Amino acid sequence: MEQESLRPSRHPRSMAWLALLPALVLGCAVNPATGERQLSLVSESQEIAMGREYDPQVVSQMGMYPDSALQRYVSDLGMAMARASERPNLPWSFRVLDDPLVNAFAVPGGFIYITRGILAHMDSEAELVGILGHEIGHVTARHSVNQMSRQQLAQLGLGVGMILRPELQQFGDLAGAGLGLLFLKYGRDDEYESDDLGVRYMRQAGYNPRELASVFRTLAALSGEGGGGRPPEWASTHPFPENREDRILAAVAEAEVQGLEVGRERFLERIDGMVYGSNPREGFFRENVFLHPELAFRLDFPSGWQTQNTRSAVQGMSSQQDAVMQLDLAAQGSATEARNAFLGIQGMQVGQRWERSVNGLPAAWAEFAVAAESGTLNGVAGFVGYGGRVYRLLGYGTPAGWQSRGNAVRASLESFQRVTDRSVLELQPRRLEIVRLPSAMSFEEFLRRFPSSEEPAVVALINGVDPGQRLESGRLMKQVVGTRP
Repeated sequence: MEQESLRPSRHPRSMAWLALLPALVLGCAVNPATGERQLSLVSESQEIAMGREYDPQVVSQMGMYPDSALQRYVSDLGMAMARASERPNLPWSFRVLDDPLVNAFAVPGGFIYITRGILAHMDSEAELVGILGHEIGHVTARHSVNQMSRQQLAQLGLGVGMILRPELQQFGDLAGAGLGLLFLKYGRDDEYESDDLGVRYMRQAGYNPRELASVFRTLAALSGEGGGGRPPEWASTHPFPENREDRILAAVAEAEVQGLEVGRERFLERIDGMVYGSNPREGFFRENVFLHPELAFRLDFPSGWQTQNTRSAVQGMSSQQDAVMQLDLAAQGSATEARNAFLGIQGMQVGQRWERSVNGLPAAWAEFAVAAESGTLNGVAGFVGYGGRVYRLLGYGTPAGWQSRGNAVRASLESFQRVTDRSVLELQPRRLEIVRLPSAMSFEEFLRRFPSSEEPAVVALINGVDPGQRLESGRLMKQVVGTRP
């Protein structure tokens, strides 16, 4: 028997599961929030460590909304519920992100994020508390770490499959990516569970849980079910069954919530003056031209390209996806230093170098080629000194893509220049202005007396009213003021 055990196993999958059995036994425990036994291969300390590692990345990529009073308001509401939850000792954190997308999400360890975009679509403090409670529920129920545990088991199965069938090894990375996508979204059961926990936490905090159903009604409209157009980011990570609103209303009878807090006016007063939609001060596209009022520059992208503006870079890609442009900031103090540092990257093949100003600004340029997994990429890099910063301008593509689009990309990179147009430099973001109706009026009359730089259907949606609704005297309403970029 001892000699037999030294032979390679004919059943590696069985051996792998046997090796994992102690972890499975130890990883099963009763979750205090749900009362159910759960499998978790991620400890609480690991969960917290993941959240602390991810938190600065979220803040860096999406940015904190620069309103300390609003940040404290949201944090105080969230902390009150989190401390009364089944996991009060987590390092809970609640942040308002400076992002126009309608989104709210949680990461392991008690880190909760909510965007100003979703705040603009809320109509009461109870709605805000409901969404915070829902996200707290994802953490207390450990939905993310449970998914990670299931993914680890699935990856184990994938690894065993590679032992059994060596020809699968070449597809390992692709299959792993597929597994990541499989477990990216919360399942319906997790969503229902978080809805239930959110209702529980709202009751404990003294808020009317029926207000959470109002949020789902708004999100349904944004998802296209109510004609709201592009789905909100929140719906991409939270499956959105049509009956979710009805489920909450059915579970919470009207008689049960009489006297519970809604806090509509208090909430609306808190978001009065909040930035609405994309902030043009951070840059915006006007057709294929990128304009940045705060930094006073512009850059033309080739016509027909797909473009994107993020906090760290401005990017564009050809419709054939064979050429790319990118603008970001270099760390060095001069254009020449930045170019030389870029060309010193390992594996970089350096071509011609030259110094030539671009529209009166000092610049250093170089051609380069670099090996990538898909093959060699050819391109040109420009570094421009302007306003105490050094901007890095990259254009590159596949050999065929660069041959056909290289000249157009070069011309676009060399379009970088100062902006002096006062209408661009002075452009400000749109904001929400909270107004109190002086008398009863129709929604159409409200739009006439308090015009908004937004479509009427959207104004109705962010106010939680129907376009044909009669509005009572003294009601607070959201008006979108300012010029659309």
